[in-house]
Amino acid sequence: MLTPYRALLAVPGARTFLVGSSIARLGGAMFGVAVVAMVSGRRGSYGLAGAVSAVGLVVLAVTASAVGRVVDRRGQRRVTLPLTAWSTLWGAVLIVASWVGAPDWTLFVSYGLSAVVVSTGSMSRARWSYLLAERPGRLHTAMSLEQVLDEFSFVLGPAIAVLLATTVVPEAGLIAAFVLYGAGALVFVSARSTEPPVHHEEGAVAALVIRNPAVLVVATVMVFTGGIFGSNEVVTLAFSGELGRKDLAGVIIAVFAVGSATSALIVGTRATHGSLARALLLGTAGMFLLEAPVLLVTSLPALAVVLLLAGIATAPTLITSMKLAQALVPPSQVNESMGLVFTGTLVGIAAGSAISGAVVEHAGARAGYLVPVLSGLGALLLAVGCYRLLQRTRSHADRLAPP
Repeated sequence: MLTPYRALLAVPGARTFLVGSSIARLGGAMFGVAVVAMVSGRRGSYGLAGAVSAVGLVVLAVTASAVGRVVDRRGQRRVTLPLTAWSTLWGAVLIVASWVGAPDWTLFVSYGLSAVVVSTGSMSRARWSYLLAERPGRLHTAMSLEQVLDEFSFVLGPAIAVLLATTVVPEAGLIAAFVLYGAGALVFVSARSTEPPVHHEEGAVAALVIRNPAVLVVATVMVFTGGIFGSNEVVTLAFSGELGRKDLAGVIIAVFAVGSATSALIVGTRATHGSLARALLLGTAGMFLLEAPVLLVTSLPALAVVLLLAGIATAPTLITSMKLAQALVPPSQVNESMGLVFTGTLVGIAAGSAISGAVVEHAGARAGYLVPVLSGLGALLLAVGCYRLLQRTRSHADRLAPP
């Protein structure tokens, strides 16, 4: 089963940028939890910790597409180096502010400014799109591999961050996050032979990806998908607490991510058939149908099984969405398009967390699971309603469609 993945590693320069992006992604997955652990540990307030973390998430969501656009115009290395230095500088300010007990507003400002970063995951996918443009079958495998790396980073990252913050000093998790992100970014850009060339197309400067209706559809599908992620985490924590086993919540949430990673690994070894629009439709249908049984669970073992299956259903949708983000635009807008789709995921995670938290507060944890189920239904209805639009938009999709 791993043979297709070994073939990817044989691509010249691929191992270097994959290692770099993996290290950076691990650091990126630690930021949110590390900030919560640091602030709550130093200030004793989860409310303040959550608010500071939310500011960083909002800044990241707002700037992701714009940063991707600059990357498309200037090149990955030219943008990554200064933004990594910028983020690390403000990260250092944040850590010092926490350590010395600076006013609360300094935490908001410094963490918000540190969140203006490049997405190494998106740039890594852009490199595969460039390197394997004429080999759609191998590109499909590469997109699956990228999803596996994303999932594992979000399984390992938060656990490492919490362990460091609770056993060393509250700032230790965040220090490690910035070190890993910065080191990974430097390794990533060192693979210069694999960097996509900068495209200068007439009219490209004026044509914003956000004006592309097909890309907006994909980004909105990702809002609903992010809603599943964000709400599952919050409600599972509450549900486990109601059953007196809050300590198992992290394990059950990790099961969801492991299911998604396993699915991505398997999907990458299978040939794709039909259009990307059809794949998105089937993926969203799977997400909704396999998430819906969560409304019936009454025990933690049953919940773990349902979330494992639900996690398996998310990977195909995520992989297809990132392929569409590349396929629906010219090469000169790939990073911008993926940035917009990534923003949709972040918005969905934040909204899912907030809405499910309110539902749990007023109606209990079991009712809270309505949020991920309805999010899955929303993604499915959008994929159905916009199926013909995505089918018609094929001017650039042909290079990623299966032969």
